[in-house]
Amino acid sequence: MRAAAVLGLGCSPKNLRAFQTDQTIDWRIGMPAAADQVDIVLLFGGDGTIHRHLSQLVKLGLPVLVVPAGSGNDFARALGTRGVRDSLAAWRRFCAGQANVRAIDLGVITPLENAGDAPSTDAQGRSEAHEPARNSVPGTRNYFCSVAGVGLDSEVARRANQLPRWLRGHGGYALTLAPAIFRFAAVSMKILASGRTAGWTVRSDQPTILAAFANTSTYGGGMKIAPHAQMDDGQLDVCVIGGVDPVKLAYMFPTVYFGRHLSIREVEYFQAELLRVETETPLDVYADGEYVCKTPIEVGVERGALQIIVHPSQTGF
Repeated sequence: MRAAAVLGLGCSPKNLRAFQTDQTIDWRIGMPAAADQVDIVLLFGGDGTIHRHLSQLVKLGLPVLVVPAGSGNDFARALGTRGVRDSLAAWRRFCAGQANVRAIDLGVITPLENAGDAPSTDAQGRSEAHEPARNSVPGTRNYFCSVAGVGLDSEVARRANQLPRWLRGHGGYALTLAPAIFRFAAVSMKILASGRTAGWTVRSDQPTILAAFANTSTYGGGMKIAPHAQMDDGQLDVCVIGGVDPVKLAYMFPTVYFGRHLSIREVEYFQAELLRVETETPLDVYADGEYVCKTPIEVGVERGALQIIVHPSQTGF
């Protein structure tokens, strides 16, 4: 068997040693260019590392083993992979020829028009330029594995990405959330659903604090924004939080860690296969904690897009 190891930030070949007990396996470091070069890809990293490689992984169509080594690891958590020990158990079962490969969905973000990667402004009006993004070209398909968002969560992700890596892995998202709550104002946002056959239906048109489009239940290091999300149902779970007083919002957010926010009046929750998001001014779109593009966008699902090796005890998502 031939295996490729993709090492994310902070990882090195020594992370591979526990997986290299079988001397008959031929190893290479780095993402393969073609599917005929290897039989499996091991990806060491967190949600951001996975996000950056999704397009090539989909193209290759090879089984992928995720070894959580990032600051959030929400995608690995959704797979039931809590640490290296779980990844090793899945790896050994795969090497033994067991049927522990599952096809899962991926979310897809498509910019609708070139809003330009003009500098964003934070809640205090200060500008921050993004690096040039090829994925912001209209019509470009951008995959995500966990959750995409517009609004407050994008602002929090932007702030969290400026923190040292060790701090991001120890509550960095929560640390940036608190000040952002009191500085972020609701924005005018329209969300339309479906559209493949019966045309577009407006599902939300109101001042909005955040809109999250979820393929997995958690993001931000364990915030259960979409407690009913599944990775193999062909649907995105959508959570929209309307205009809320900052004080109430501050009290609300701890409930998100337990999925109890769905009972709050300002929270709307529904499922859809295809969505369109429009805002009065272009807003940043983040997915898996990474900047993707600006609104307006379409957000959809590609069913069975990724072949994932799962833990032996994981019979369902």
